[in-house]
Amino acid sequence: MIKLLKIITLCAVGVIVFGLALCSKTSFLLLITLSNEGTKTIPDEQKPVVLLCIGCSLITSSVLILLKSVWKACYKTSKLPRKTTAAMVLFFEFLVSLGAAILTIVAMPHLDIVTNVTILNSIAIFSALLQVVAQCTAKERNRFLLPSITAFILLVLGYVLFLVLYIMKDPFDNKMAIWVGLAVGGSFLVSFNWWESYFRLIGTNSSSIFLKNLCRDMTKCQNILHILSSLLRIAVTACVLGAYVPLGQMDWDIVRSIPTRQTRIIAIIIGVQLISSALCHWFALAACKMHALRRCFILPLYLASLAVMVLLVVPVIVYYQDYRTSLNGTQSISFTDYCDVVVDGRNLSLNGSVFPHLVLDVTHTLCFLDMSKITDIGLLTGSAVSWWLGLVLATLHLWYLNLYRIQRTQDLFIRRLYEGAFIEQSLLLNTRFDIQTKHKTRNFRQDDKTMLYLCATMWHETYDEMLNIIISIFRLDKYRPKIDPKFNDMTFEAHIFFDDAFQDVEGSQGRQLNKYAENLVEVFTEVYGIFKNIDEKFFKKHQQIPDQTVVRTPYGGRLVITMPHGNNIVVHFKDKELIRHKKRWSQIMYLYYLLGWKLMTKYYQRWQNKEDEQQLREEVQREKRNTYLLALDGDTDFQPAAVMLLIDRLRMYPRVGAACGRIHPTGSGPAVWFQKFEYAVSHWLQKTAEHVFGCVLCSPGCFSLFRAEALMDDNVMKRYSTKATEASHYIQYDQGEDRWLCTLLMKQGWRVEYNAASDAYTNAPEDFKELYNQRRRWGPSTMANVVDLLGSANVISRKNPSMSKPFMFYQLFNITSAILAPATICLLIAGSFTFIVSIDGTVALVLAVIPPAIYLGLSFKLKADTQIQIAAIMSIIYAFLMLVVTMSIIGSMVKDKTILTPSSLFVVIMAIIYIITALLHPQEIQLVFHGFLYILCIPSAYLLLTIYSMVNMNNVSWGTRETKPAAGASKSEATEPKTTAQKAKSTFNRLFSWVKCCKKSSRESRERQVIVSQEDMDPESAQPELLPQNTIVEDIQIQEEAQRQVEPDFNHPVQCWVTQLKNVSNDMQLQEESLDKTEEDFWKELQEKYLKPLDDDKEKQKKMADDLRELRNKINFAFFIMNALWLVATFTLQFLKATVSITIPVLDLELEDTGRDVEIDPIGFMFILGFALSVLLQFFGMLYHRVLTLIHYVAFLDTEPKEQKPEREELYEAGKKVDSASQANTNSTYQEESEAEDSDFDEVLYTRGYDGGTSV
Repeated sequence: MIKLLKIITLCAVGVIVFGLALCSKTSFLLLITLSNEGTKTIPDEQKPVVLLCIGCSLITSSVLILLKSVWKACYKTSKLPRKTTAAMVLFFEFLVSLGAAILTIVAMPHLDIVTNVTILNSIAIFSALLQVVAQCTAKERNRFLLPSITAFILLVLGYVLFLVLYIMKDPFDNKMAIWVGLAVGGSFLVSFNWWESYFRLIGTNSSSIFLKNLCRDMTKCQNILHILSSLLRIAVTACVLGAYVPLGQMDWDIVRSIPTRQTRIIAIIIGVQLISSALCHWFALAACKMHALRRCFILPLYLASLAVMVLLVVPVIVYYQDYRTSLNGTQSISFTDYCDVVVDGRNLSLNGSVFPHLVLDVTHTLCFLDMSKITDIGLLTGSAVSWWLGLVLATLHLWYLNLYRIQRTQDLFIRRLYEGAFIEQSLLLNTRFDIQTKHKTRNFRQDDKTMLYLCATMWHETYDEMLNIIISIFRLDKYRPKIDPKFNDMTFEAHIFFDDAFQDVEGSQGRQLNKYAENLVEVFTEVYGIFKNIDEKFFKKHQQIPDQTVVRTPYGGRLVITMPHGNNIVVHFKDKELIRHKKRWSQIMYLYYLLGWKLMTKYYQRWQNKEDEQQLREEVQREKRNTYLLALDGDTDFQPAAVMLLIDRLRMYPRVGAACGRIHPTGSGPAVWFQKFEYAVSHWLQKTAEHVFGCVLCSPGCFSLFRAEALMDDNVMKRYSTKATEASHYIQYDQGEDRWLCTLLMKQGWRVEYNAASDAYTNAPEDFKELYNQRRRWGPSTMANVVDLLGSANVISRKNPSMSKPFMFYQLFNITSAILAPATICLLIAGSFTFIVSIDGTVALVLAVIPPAIYLGLSFKLKADTQIQIAAIMSIIYAFLMLVVTMSIIGSMVKDKTILTPSSLFVVIMAIIYIITALLHPQEIQLVFHGFLYILCIPSAYLLLTIYSMVNMNNVSWGTRETKPAAGASKSEATEPKTTAQKAKSTFNRLFSWVKCCKKSSRESRERQVIVSQEDMDPESAQPELLPQNTIVEDIQIQEEAQRQVEPDFNHPVQCWVTQLKNVSNDMQLQEESLDKTEEDFWKELQEKYLKPLDDDKEKQKKMADDLRELRNKINFAFFIMNALWLVATFTLQFLKATVSITIPVLDLELEDTGRDVEIDPIGFMFILGFALSVLLQFFGMLYHRVLTLIHYVAFLDTEPKEQKPEREELYEAGKKVDSASQANTNSTYQEESEAEDSDFDEVLYTRGYDGGTSV
């Protein structure tokens, strides 16, 4: 199915590019033909109208780029170019625009159709010449030097044959000599259009400072230069057109009195030409981004010129032969006689079809030549073939052009402009020219190898949740192996930061790991077994799990797991008594460790060794740009393809600081069903609109990719590590840390993007209480960060090119809608009362406000759990009310046989938008059914939940996973009451544990041999062979230092958790290593500066609690006063309904007045109108984003290495763990062996289980 999608998409794009190029060129040549003297479809006195349309086709692209550049200059950063740069650019633009206007408006209307089709290919002559120069200045041996020279010769030959044909036909025809000279000169001037591409290469390969400064200045100041050049092009074209019409004895007054039929003909032709040119440019760009350069770009454009020739010339031949046949051999007629009798002697009326008249007009352009003479045909054919072959050879390098997936437009095309008059030539010649050497490989930019750090935070995840993320990381290890890699585009390392991993256990020696940490080690053992047995049949052979490493660290401990294909997972067990805990501080911990220690330390040491500082700066900048951090939650499930798609966004667009994927909530129950649809709508519409029109405001921490360069920018990582000292900091910094990090990135000018094809799955709250507590954190933090952005709108819009002022206004409307959501829901409920019970609107509004007002008052007095219980009961009541209202609205539309009332239209349009949106996400279309539950829960989600989150804003606890016990966890034996025998046994175990620890520390400096054995897991064996577990065979030689008696140290705080960890799994041996001294010093310094545990200052905590409560009261007062004002305004308008209202007549389905009117208050009407416009804006943004996603996805399928096919991965039945493994695997791509073995790469890589994420 995936391959079929790719084939269909590529075929469709290729056909569309070919068809649009054909339409563009044919319609333009028809305009040229209609402007020819003697054509009858448009009389001679009406020719200025056709010439005006030709001018429009020349300047349309300039108008578009002018509007785009003005927009960017107004709302984004623009720099003024130097005078020399502006002069050089405008000089070439003047030559090009003058040449294009002279060629198309003045010269081509006097030439034949065959020459007009092919002379446009001659505009490659200067590009061919510059290719020769650029390759000669290069210091390497070039593979395309000979084709470029041949192309130049053929193009010159075409000019020679063209001149011979026309001038030798009548050497004394001065007018024709002028037209021919203008055609040659105009086409040569147009060929200067793509000088920039070759000047950049020549400047790079030469020592010219002027060329280098020119190219650098053109890149920095392109917006202003585009504005100036577009205005110049429009002015020059207008001047040429305005001067030629009077000189050609024509009158502009005819433009105002052209007949209707001619107007319709010209309008259709110019409309087709303008639309097809713009669409052809866009689809050609899409073809290149899809990495279908040859199939969907070069080949269709090559064939378009030939197809235009066939399309225009074949009907001429057919009509000529039909006329000869119609004479029944009574007389012989030459082509010249045919022109005199039929073409020029026809009736001027345009009754019936226009097509025969257009064919005869095209024939008229050939009447100048004698098509019965072999000499004329030979010269005409020779010039046409020479020009076409010259264009092919001048663009031959495109067949070998190296492209990335979703190549940036500015890296692919040199100029933003396309030339509507010669669309296929401009697209081919505008494409980047690279110096191709005979030894140049297809893998370029090898120095930009990506380093990826997977950073997951864990706390109280269950066994199955841990299994999800560990399997995902092992998948990535198999996808991009470190051992014998076939592709060197990326290396990765996974880090898991385990919060609060240690606990006090009575009678133990120091703090020990809790049950959650032990579960993680057991998960590693199980998953390792899965992936080690992938290449074997079920239970035939169990391969030994290699030794892994455990390290004591200043913050707790570290477990290093080397995966089967060589990549590492490093688990950092954090002790909250040694280092600050909670999620944001774990993120700060890995930011400083990975970016400060692992990335920067080596360069600092080289700098101390007196290496070249400038070179070090360049290397640091390159590594920062190509180092990415993938933020994960402890239960995230993802595929390798999802990671690669996110990497593409950051790799191709250097100002993208972060990118997030499509998050799918998993679980069961009504709360999860509600979240499924909520997440879907949020990603389908809101995130896509933010991506298209501005920036994604929140890149969720469960699956987002960040660029190291962006994180290390000023006021990002440093500001992110700020300790909360004010009440507002707790809300903005800690309650929504991922959103705050994105806010810091956007303030520094970085762009945040969304990739809909990058799917990730994470567990969602399954009960009502946990959902409310989660949203209690998210709601206030979202509001705080958006208000922060809006407060700095002017500064951000200047610094961040993606955050324009209109986009900030869009966010202002969204936050206003969110603030007024409770009042809006009350109005909705009031309308429901009015609709169902037929009571007065004022009374209905009072009744609708009373329940939430009571709940609001109680929430300030009751405990949070009680508030949630009341909200649950009210949610059920409101759900029944929403069900009745929904059914009543539907019943009313059926009864009145109309949907043309405001409420009905709103409901129907919203339903249509959501259904179309779901259809465009075919693998998620089943989520539409969850939309019915979402409708019923609207009052709960936007009224009760808002009240709960605002009233409990001062509660800054996490709210989720806090009371959930570890899966399979039981009360520790050490904490249970013990008998005397149990106490004696416990003392013996402690002593035995101490002895093992001491023995371990005494032999750290000696070599050791470890023999690790595991059980044979073949279930067919009734009595499996039992092998010794955790057996350590010592060397016979023992150093004297190790033989000394070691005194027991029961007070060592972290001495024996290592032994505890070793005893967790019998299948995986752990060997202890010591931490490097310099790294140990780094951790101690980091802890002291940023991550020192916070003091338990009761007085300070009490003061902060009071501050939070005071902040809550202030914000709640402003929040609910705004809602009250909204309600009071509506309430007032209810009384003034007769005088202040908008009356809308009710129409039936046949658009006839039913005699009934609907009255709407102005405020409500404007709010509904604004909301509808917002949704429509999101809808169109979604459509555009779907196309971009399809382009990226097809490019990924077409370019991802085929050797990376994942093999079938089979689960083994691991005793009691089989259920958890099977459950986790339902969300993965691991297939049973009984399935077809020849399943293709795409299906294995992208197929999803029960949730079915979006693929395109």
